[in-house]
Amino acid sequence: MCLAIPGKIVALHDNAGVRMAKVDFGGITREACMEYVADARLGDYVMVHVGFAISKVDEEEAARTYKFLEEMDQLTELEDGETEHAANQVKPGGDG
Repeated sequence: MCLAIPGKIVALHDNAGVRMAKVDFGGITREACMEYVADARLGDYVMVHVGFAISKVDEEEAARTYKFLEEMDQLTELEDGETEHAANQVKPGGDG
């Protein structure tokens, strides 16, 4: 099953003319294309599906969705493959 996962934008950058971001998913940071969510800014929460941010959500919705996915054991794909672990990452709705 393919799901969009909520994450917090922790950095924005340009990659060969494509707007990209580092997005924190509960302590795991991944790259995501931001072209579909042009108004997303640093600190915003976005839903990411197969490497593309597809919508913005508020922090409360991100936390609810993340908790639901965690309870359903649907977050293991985040841990698969190469990941970047950032020192000060928090889960949506967490302290920090």
